[in-house]
Amino acid sequence: MRLSLEARERPARIMTWASPLLAAVGSVIGVSILFAALGRPPLTALYVLFVAPLETLDGLAELALKATPLLLCAIGIAIGCRAEVWNIGAEGQFTVGAICGGGVALALGGGGAWWLLPLMILAGIAGGMAWAGIAAFLKTRFNAHEILTTLMLTYISIQLLGYLVHGPWQDPDGHSFPQTKQFEDDALLPMLIEGTRLHVGALFALAAVPFGSILLGRTMMGFRIRTVGAAPAAARYAGFSRNGVVWFCLLLSGGMAGLAGICEVAGPDGQLTPVISPGYGFAAIIVAFLGRLNPVGILFSSALMALLYLGGEGLQVSMQLPIAVTGTVQGMLLFFLLGADVLINYRVRLRPARAVAGVARHA
Repeated sequence: MRLSLEARERPARIMTWASPLLAAVGSVIGVSILFAALGRPPLTALYVLFVAPLETLDGLAELALKATPLLLCAIGIAIGCRAEVWNIGAEGQFTVGAICGGGVALALGGGGAWWLLPLMILAGIAGGMAWAGIAAFLKTRFNAHEILTTLMLTYISIQLLGYLVHGPWQDPDGHSFPQTKQFEDDALLPMLIEGTRLHVGALFALAAVPFGSILLGRTMMGFRIRTVGAAPAAARYAGFSRNGVVWFCLLLSGGMAGLAGICEVAGPDGQLTPVISPGYGFAAIIVAFLGRLNPVGILFSSALMALLYLGGEGLQVSMQLPIAVTGTVQGMLLFFLLGADVLINYRVRLRPARAVAGVARHA
């Protein structure tokens, strides 16, 4: 006897939206077992992970702060995924956006000009778009798969950032630390709540939710994106350009990641360092799928992922657990989500070995 998967004729729609909740429950159970195996009381650890960060105004502000880059990157990724354009390199576009916008701050900051922050934001967006544009060109010109090109470009961007902060942009008064000088006050994003680190970049992220929803659901370009992804043959028959959709999705996704990057360095960081992201661009992939590639769903999944980042830091401080616990929980979320999706779309059948072999030969 062997287990086999049989496609369902009509997957339950309600289960499609319930699967992220099931994945979260499965992750909680899995991480509880992990805490027990590490010799920590599971209930206390779960409290530190999921509840403690929400008990103060500063904690809520930090939650919104960490959700900002996740939300921006994930919505851009989700729009591309709806057209089956897989941007895995939001982390690199995030980094290049920070470099370009930060370069403007270093070159022009201190003059008090009103246009400095808008110029930094535009430079960050343009940097992310240009970096994603390399992958779009390679895809449309040479059919190079965007998963590989966007991922490899990420590592190039990280090396570029390291070169700059160790070399030409290094702060001469920074005691040889690999960092740029602090941005001037006129190159920093205004704070939204006094006494916290939450800045106006959070408003950009919130604006991305209706923008993404309107784009996908109310515009001709959104219709083209959905058609190219769901029915490529119908899209070709209708005259929709696959290459045009690839360019649009990658440039949009790269621009949103670049915006997240400049918001990060012009907000809480205030300078460029070798590490400006704890992996927001990669975590945003999980956020996008956990939100079912829907901008409203991504809003909630980005808050959950931000909570994991904050809770992971709390576990590191209060319970001496490694910060890698955060990545473990993220991996569990993706694992259980993918597992739930398989069960939504397929039935598990127990069949004799001969029957399974016959079905395989017929296929």
